[in-house]
Amino acid sequence: MFGSFERMVAGRYLRARKGERFVSIIAIFSLIGIALGVATLIIVMSVMNGFRQELLSKILGLNGDLGIYAVGPGLPNYDDLVAKVRKVPGVVSATAVVERPAGLKPEQGGNYSAGLVRGITLEDLRSLKVVADNIRSGTLDNFKGDDAIAIGVGLANRAGIGVGSHLQVYAPDMTATPFGSIPRGRSYTVVAVFQVGFSEADNGFIFMPMDAAQILFRMPDLATQIEVTTSDPDRAIMTGRDIRQALGDTPLRVVDWTQNNNAFFAAVEVERNVMFLILTLIILVAAFNIVSSLIMMVKDKTRDIAVLRTIGASSGSILRIFLMCGAFVGVAGTVVGTLLGVAFCLNIEAIRHVIEGLSGTNLFNPEVYFLSRLPAVLQWSEVAQVVGMAIGLSLLATIYPSWRAARTDPVEALRNE
Repeated sequence: MFGSFERMVAGRYLRARKGERFVSIIAIFSLIGIALGVATLIIVMSVMNGFRQELLSKILGLNGDLGIYAVGPGLPNYDDLVAKVRKVPGVVSATAVVERPAGLKPEQGGNYSAGLVRGITLEDLRSLKVVADNIRSGTLDNFKGDDAIAIGVGLANRAGIGVGSHLQVYAPDMTATPFGSIPRGRSYTVVAVFQVGFSEADNGFIFMPMDAAQILFRMPDLATQIEVTTSDPDRAIMTGRDIRQALGDTPLRVVDWTQNNNAFFAAVEVERNVMFLILTLIILVAAFNIVSSLIMMVKDKTRDIAVLRTIGASSGSILRIFLMCGAFVGVAGTVVGTLLGVAFCLNIEAIRHVIEGLSGTNLFNPEVYFLSRLPAVLQWSEVAQVVGMAIGLSLLATIYPSWRAARTDPVEALRNE
């Protein structure tokens, strides 16, 4: 498509001589602008993907893809319901849970706080890999009896307790006595401390044996819900319909994860799209810089264009020469930005620690962002989309200046010199 003569001339024009430095500087800034725009866009999109994936894995790992809830105060005969649900195609696991908010207070002083108690059997807690695989102290072997609990590391640190310590857990309802209503609760022994990397769970979840939770919340032989994990979360809605049919006329509600967390994930998606649009403008501004630098180059090279035309260069050759000049800036900036963005994403945690060490600030507070580390997930299809968009905008920016150069009248150009 491009001849050796055209490549030679384009290369010569890209190497600034004395008196042409200004045009070259503008081209360099255009290259840097495109590189920074591409790198920033890749980094931000990867971090947003990482946020969504990490939050989705933590939330679904703790709560399941589907929830089956009682219409009344609880689910009776929940063991039979669990057995029926497990037979539904696409269901990986089904777990009966007693879940209620509770008040918390360390036995050896400390302030009251709120938490979420989840009653669950030892077998089901072991199968909950997001917790069982992240025990930081203690062991689940002692998760039995009527006074054992497992708590998150955030709650343990805040309350100043650990394995072997005691925590007062209060039910939300009160007990009536001749002296008035008093809080109803009891002391439990911490047998394990977990850290799942999800701030909400690490700071407020308390797991206790199913029987103990039923006693605390006065729900004998009842469960508040059944949490279901499926083979494909994206097909959770269809699996929920199959579960509904399998359970027949039992009065209950089947809610999938998209309904439970719809507002949260919709907000993440909106923010992701807005960031993509805003950062695309950086690349667009850099592309306009290519237009201005090429127009200045065409004006500066008007006499050279006239000479080339008089010695036989066609208008198409002139067009291709300046297309190559602009394309080089766009493609080089895109390549540099892509390499920079990918390298940053692959080492984002190490870079964060270095910046925090140098600045002495906490750039990523888990209590604010719900995660214990800064995630980044590269999707190569998105990287290809960013690269294609940057190169496309850069090539579009070269068309008008190159067309103007090709239309230069050599006679008029030499006459005006």
